[in-house]
Amino acid sequence: MAQSHAELVKALVDAGIHFGHRVSRWNPKMAPYIHGKRNMIHVIDVRETLKGLLRAKKLIQNTVAQGRDVLFVGTKRQAKFAIQEEATRCGMHYVSERWLGGTLTNFRTIRARLNRLEELEKLWETGQIETYSKKMKATLQREMSKIKLNLEGIRRMDKMPGVMFIVDTRREHIAVKEARKLGVTTVALIDTDSDPSLIDLPIPGNDDAMRAIEIILHELADAVIEGKKGRQADAEGATPAGAPQPRRRSSRSQFRADSGREGDQPAAQGEAQPGEAPAAPEGETVAAGHTA
Repeated sequence: MAQSHAELVKALVDAGIHFGHRVSRWNPKMAPYIHGKRNMIHVIDVRETLKGLLRAKKLIQNTVAQGRDVLFVGTKRQAKFAIQEEATRCGMHYVSERWLGGTLTNFRTIRARLNRLEELEKLWETGQIETYSKKMKATLQREMSKIKLNLEGIRRMDKMPGVMFIVDTRREHIAVKEARKLGVTTVALIDTDSDPSLIDLPIPGNDDAMRAIEIILHELADAVIEGKKGRQADAEGATPAGAPQPRRRSSRSQFRADSGREGDQPAAQGEAQPGEAPAAPEGETVAAGHTA
Protein backbone atom coordinates (compact mmCIF):
# COMPACT_ATOMS: atom_id res chain seq x y z
CA MET A 1 0.00 0.00 0.00
CA ALA A 2 1.40 3.38 -0.99
CA GLN A 3 2.14 5.66 1.94
CA SER A 4 1.68 9.41 2.08
CA HIS A 5 4.54 11.89 1.96
CA ALA A 6 4.28 12.54 5.70
CA GLU A 7 4.49 8.84 6.50
CA LEU A 8 7.41 8.46 4.10
CA VAL A 9 9.29 11.35 5.70
CA LYS A 10 8.68 9.93 9.18
CA ALA A 11 9.97 6.52 8.09
CA LEU A 12 13.06 8.09 6.53
CA VAL A 13 13.83 10.16 9.63
CA ASP A 14 13.35 7.14 11.90
CA ALA A 15 15.78 5.25 9.65
CA GLY A 16 18.40 8.01 10.06
CA ILE A 17 18.38 9.30 6.49
CA HIS A 18 19.32 12.79 7.72
CA PHE A 19 22.64 11.89 9.35
CA GLY A 20 25.67 12.86 7.28
CA HIS A 21 29.40 12.47 7.84
CA ARG A 22 31.64 14.51 10.07
CA VAL A 23 32.11 18.16 9.15
CA SER A 24 35.77 17.58 8.29
CA ARG A 25 34.82 15.07 5.57
CA TRP A 26 32.21 17.11 3.74
CA ASN A 27 32.20 18.04 0.07
CA PRO A 28 31.43 21.78 -0.37
CA LYS A 29 29.24 20.99 -3.38
CA MET A 30 26.79 19.35 -0.98
CA ALA A 31 26.09 22.66 0.77
CA PRO A 32 22.61 23.17 -0.84
CA TYR A 33 21.47 19.83 0.63
CA ILE A 34 22.75 20.37 4.19
CA HIS A 35 20.39 21.76 6.83
CA GLY A 36 23.00 22.37 9.52
CA LYS A 37 25.36 20.55 11.86
CA ARG A 38 25.15 19.05 15.31
CA ASN A 39 28.02 17.68 17.37
CA MET A 40 30.34 18.24 14.40
CA ILE A 41 28.16 16.05 12.17
CA HIS A 42 26.27 17.47 9.21
CA VAL A 43 22.49 17.13 9.13
CA ILE A 44 20.94 16.60 5.69
CA ASP A 45 17.81 18.52 4.74
CA VAL A 46 15.06 15.88 4.57
CA ARG A 47 12.99 18.14 2.30
CA GLU A 48 15.73 17.87 -0.31
CA THR A 49 15.80 14.11 0.19
CA LEU A 50 12.06 13.82 -0.40
CA LYS A 51 12.25 16.12 -3.43
CA GLY A 52 15.03 14.06 -4.98
CA LEU A 53 13.24 10.79 -4.25
CA LEU A 54 9.98 11.91 -5.86
CA ARG A 55 11.81 13.18 -8.94
CA ALA A 56 13.72 9.91 -9.18
CA LYS A 57 10.52 7.87 -8.94
CA LYS A 58 8.92 9.87 -11.74
CA LEU A 59 12.02 9.55 -13.92
CA ILE A 60 12.28 5.80 -13.40
CA GLN A 61 8.57 5.24 -13.97
CA ASN A 62 8.63 7.15 -17.27
CA THR A 63 11.82 5.41 -18.40
CA VAL A 64 10.43 1.94 -17.72
CA ALA A 65 7.12 2.83 -19.37
CA GLN A 66 9.08 3.71 -22.53
CA GLY A 67 10.52 0.19 -22.66
CA ARG A 68 13.95 0.81 -21.13
CA ASP A 69 15.43 -0.91 -18.07
CA VAL A 70 16.98 0.16 -14.77
CA LEU A 71 20.29 -1.05 -13.36
CA PHE A 72 20.69 -1.02 -9.55
CA VAL A 73 24.28 -0.82 -8.30
CA GLY A 74 25.37 -1.18 -4.68
CA THR A 75 28.19 -3.43 -3.50
CA LYS A 76 28.71 -2.18 0.06
CA ARG A 77 27.65 -4.45 2.89
CA GLN A 78 24.75 -2.21 3.96
CA ALA A 79 23.21 -2.15 0.47
CA LYS A 80 24.01 -5.41 -1.36
CA PHE A 81 21.17 -7.51 0.06
CA ALA A 82 18.56 -4.77 -0.36
CA ILE A 83 19.77 -4.17 -3.94
CA GLN A 84 19.42 -7.82 -4.81
CA GLU A 85 16.03 -8.24 -3.13
CA GLU A 86 14.33 -5.14 -4.57
CA ALA A 87 15.80 -5.54 -8.06
CA THR A 88 14.56 -9.13 -8.14
CA ARG A 89 11.14 -8.05 -6.92
CA CYS A 90 10.68 -5.53 -9.71
CA GLY A 91 12.42 -7.67 -12.36
CA MET A 92 15.36 -5.37 -13.12
CA HIS A 93 19.13 -5.82 -13.35
CA TYR A 94 21.55 -5.34 -10.47
CA VAL A 95 25.20 -5.47 -9.44
CA SER A 96 25.55 -6.29 -5.75
CA GLU A 97 28.85 -8.14 -5.42
CA ARG A 98 31.51 -6.32 -7.44
CA TRP A 99 31.49 -3.84 -10.30
CA LEU A 100 33.81 -5.27 -12.93
CA GLY A 101 35.64 -2.60 -14.89
CA GLY A 102 34.10 -2.41 -18.35
CA THR A 103 30.69 -3.77 -17.36
CA LEU A 104 29.13 -1.12 -19.61
CA THR A 105 31.97 0.16 -21.78
CA ASN A 106 33.19 -3.36 -22.63
CA PHE A 107 29.86 -5.12 -22.55
CA ARG A 108 30.82 -7.48 -25.40
CA THR A 109 33.36 -9.19 -23.14
CA ILE A 110 30.82 -9.36 -20.32
CA ARG A 111 28.36 -11.07 -22.69
CA ALA A 112 31.06 -13.57 -23.65
CA ARG A 113 31.51 -14.49 -19.98
CA LEU A 114 27.75 -14.91 -19.60
CA ASN A 115 27.74 -17.23 -22.61
CA ARG A 116 30.50 -19.19 -20.91
CA LEU A 117 28.30 -19.44 -17.81
CA GLU A 118 25.49 -20.95 -19.88
CA GLU A 119 27.89 -23.48 -21.39
CA LEU A 120 29.06 -24.56 -17.94
CA GLU A 121 25.51 -24.87 -16.63
CA LYS A 122 24.59 -27.10 -19.58
CA LEU A 123 27.35 -29.50 -18.55
CA TRP A 124 25.61 -30.04 -15.22
CA GLU A 125 22.09 -30.10 -16.71
CA THR A 126 22.93 -32.75 -19.33
CA GLY A 127 25.13 -34.80 -17.00
CA GLN A 128 28.12 -34.42 -19.31
CA ILE A 129 30.17 -33.11 -16.37
CA GLU A 130 30.47 -36.70 -15.10
CA THR A 131 32.72 -37.52 -18.05
CA TYR A 132 35.37 -35.08 -16.76
CA SER A 133 38.03 -35.90 -14.21
CA LYS A 134 37.57 -35.00 -10.56
CA LYS A 135 40.13 -32.19 -10.76
CA MET A 136 38.63 -30.71 -13.96
CA LYS A 137 35.15 -30.90 -12.45
CA ALA A 138 36.29 -28.86 -9.42
CA THR A 139 38.00 -26.31 -11.67
CA LEU A 140 34.88 -25.81 -13.78
CA GLN A 141 32.76 -25.58 -10.63
CA ARG A 142 34.92 -22.74 -9.29
CA GLU A 143 34.80 -20.93 -12.64
CA MET A 144 31.01 -21.19 -12.82
CA SER A 145 30.58 -20.01 -9.22
CA LYS A 146 32.82 -16.99 -9.79
CA ILE A 147 31.02 -15.87 -12.95
CA LYS A 148 27.63 -16.41 -11.36
CA LEU A 149 28.62 -14.43 -8.25
CA ASN A 150 29.68 -11.36 -10.22
CA LEU A 151 27.33 -11.38 -13.22
CA GLU A 152 24.14 -13.11 -12.14
CA GLY A 153 22.31 -9.80 -11.71
CA ILE A 154 22.96 -8.61 -15.29
CA ARG A 155 22.44 -11.97 -16.92
CA ARG A 156 19.34 -10.85 -18.82
CA MET A 157 20.67 -7.39 -19.70
CA ASP A 158 21.10 -7.39 -23.50
CA LYS A 159 21.12 -3.61 -24.00
CA MET A 160 22.25 -0.47 -22.24
CA PRO A 161 20.03 0.52 -19.28
CA GLY A 162 17.99 3.69 -19.45
CA VAL A 163 18.70 4.65 -15.81
CA MET A 164 21.33 3.48 -13.33
CA PHE A 165 20.73 3.86 -9.59
CA ILE A 166 23.86 3.89 -7.42
CA VAL A 167 24.39 3.67 -3.67
CA ASP A 168 27.58 5.46 -2.53
CA THR A 169 29.12 7.10 -5.59
CA ARG A 170 32.55 7.28 -3.93
CA ARG A 171 32.74 3.51 -3.70
CA GLU A 172 31.19 2.98 -7.15
CA HIS A 173 33.20 5.68 -8.92
CA ILE A 174 34.07 3.34 -11.82
CA ALA A 175 30.37 2.71 -12.48
CA VAL A 176 29.70 6.46 -12.41
CA LYS A 177 32.47 7.12 -14.94
CA GLU A 178 31.23 4.43 -17.31
CA ALA A 179 27.64 5.67 -17.13
CA ARG A 180 28.72 9.26 -17.85
CA LYS A 181 30.87 8.12 -20.76
CA LEU A 182 27.98 6.25 -22.38
CA GLY A 183 25.33 8.87 -21.57
CA VAL A 184 23.33 6.67 -19.20
CA THR A 185 21.16 8.72 -16.82
CA THR A 186 22.36 8.31 -13.23
CA VAL A 187 20.39 8.50 -9.99
CA ALA A 188 22.26 8.09 -6.72
CA LEU A 189 21.88 8.17 -2.96
CA ILE A 190 24.72 10.52 -2.00
CA ASP A 191 26.09 11.43 1.41
CA THR A 192 27.73 14.68 2.50
CA ASP A 193 31.16 13.47 1.35
CA SER A 194 30.04 12.83 -2.28
CA ASP A 195 30.14 15.02 -5.38
CA PRO A 196 26.57 15.70 -6.63
CA SER A 197 27.82 17.30 -9.86
CA LEU A 198 28.72 13.84 -11.20
CA ILE A 199 25.12 12.61 -10.86
CA ASP A 200 22.17 13.59 -13.03
CA LEU A 201 19.62 13.28 -10.22
CA PRO A 202 21.07 13.11 -6.69
CA ILE A 203 19.07 11.94 -3.67
CA PRO A 204 20.85 13.40 -0.61
CA GLY A 205 20.78 11.01 2.30
CA ASN A 206 22.71 8.71 4.59
CA ASP A 207 24.19 5.97 2.41
CA ASP A 208 25.44 3.99 5.41
CA ALA A 209 22.09 3.38 7.15
CA MET A 210 20.77 -0.02 6.08
CA ARG A 211 17.13 0.77 6.86
CA ALA A 212 17.28 4.08 4.96
CA ILE A 213 18.72 2.35 1.90
CA GLU A 214 15.97 -0.27 2.04
CA ILE A 215 13.25 2.41 2.10
CA ILE A 216 14.74 4.29 -0.86
CA LEU A 217 15.13 1.09 -2.88
CA HIS A 218 11.61 -0.05 -2.02
CA GLU A 219 10.15 3.22 -3.31
CA LEU A 220 12.18 3.06 -6.53
CA ALA A 221 11.22 -0.59 -7.09
CA ASP A 222 7.56 0.39 -6.75
CA ALA A 223 8.14 3.06 -9.42
CA VAL A 224 9.58 0.37 -11.71
CA ILE A 225 6.50 -1.80 -11.20
CA GLU A 226 4.20 1.14 -11.99
CA GLY A 227 6.22 1.84 -15.13
CA LYS A 228 5.82 -1.78 -16.23
CA LYS A 229 2.06 -1.45 -15.88
CA GLY A 230 2.16 1.55 -18.23
CA ARG A 231 4.34 -0.44 -20.63
CA GLN A 232 1.76 -3.28 -20.71
CA ALA A 233 -1.12 -0.84 -21.22
CA ASP A 234 0.65 0.71 -24.21
CA ALA A 235 1.36 -2.72 -25.67
CA GLU A 236 -2.29 -3.77 -25.37
CA GLY A 237 -3.60 -0.59 -27.00
CA ALA A 238 -1.04 -0.46 -29.80
CA THR A 239 -1.73 -1.79 -33.32
CA PRO A 240 0.04 -5.13 -33.89
CA ALA A 241 3.23 -4.86 -35.88
CA GLY A 242 2.72 -5.63 -39.58
CA ALA A 243 -1.02 -5.06 -39.51
CA PRO A 244 -2.32 -2.96 -42.45
CA GLN A 245 -3.18 0.57 -41.46
CA PRO A 246 -6.71 1.74 -42.47
CA ARG A 247 -6.72 4.20 -45.35
CA ARG A 248 -7.99 7.62 -44.38
CA ARG A 249 -10.23 9.41 -46.86
CA SER A 250 -11.46 12.96 -46.81
CA SER A 251 -15.16 13.72 -46.40
CA ARG A 252 -15.34 15.09 -49.96
CA SER A 253 -13.89 11.96 -51.56
CA GLN A 254 -16.12 9.79 -49.38
CA PHE A 255 -19.18 11.76 -50.52
CA ARG A 256 -18.20 11.36 -54.18
CA ALA A 257 -17.68 7.64 -53.75
CA ASP A 258 -21.11 7.23 -52.13
CA SER A 259 -22.80 9.29 -54.88
CA GLY A 260 -21.11 7.23 -57.56
CA ARG A 261 -22.30 3.98 -56.05
CA GLU A 262 -25.91 5.23 -55.90
CA GLY A 263 -26.13 6.78 -59.42
CA ASP A 264 -24.04 4.40 -61.50
CA GLN A 265 -25.55 1.02 -62.42
CA PRO A 266 -23.33 -1.50 -64.19
CA ALA A 267 -24.40 -2.00 -67.80
CA ALA A 268 -25.11 -5.47 -69.12
CA GLN A 269 -22.37 -7.08 -71.18
CA GLY A 270 -22.62 -5.95 -74.78
CA GLU A 271 -24.80 -2.90 -74.04
CA ALA A 272 -23.51 0.59 -74.72
CA GLN A 273 -23.94 3.48 -72.36
CA PRO A 274 -25.96 6.46 -73.72
CA GLY A 275 -23.81 8.64 -76.02
CA GLU A 276 -21.15 5.95 -76.53
CA ALA A 277 -20.49 3.83 -79.59
CA PRO A 278 -21.24 0.13 -79.28
CA ALA A 279 -18.28 -1.97 -78.45
CA ALA A 280 -16.96 -4.10 -81.27
CA PRO A 281 -16.70 -7.85 -80.83
CA GLU A 282 -13.22 -9.24 -80.28
CA GLY A 283 -11.31 -9.85 -83.48
CA GLU A 284 -13.40 -7.43 -85.60
CA THR A 285 -12.64 -3.84 -86.51
CA VAL A 286 -15.36 -1.26 -87.17
CA ALA A 287 -14.45 1.41 -89.63
CA ALA A 288 -15.39 4.96 -88.88
CA GLY A 289 -18.79 5.86 -90.46
CA HIS A 290 -19.67 2.24 -91.39
CA THR A 291 -21.62 -0.42 -89.67
CA ALA A 292 -20.31 -3.88 -89.27
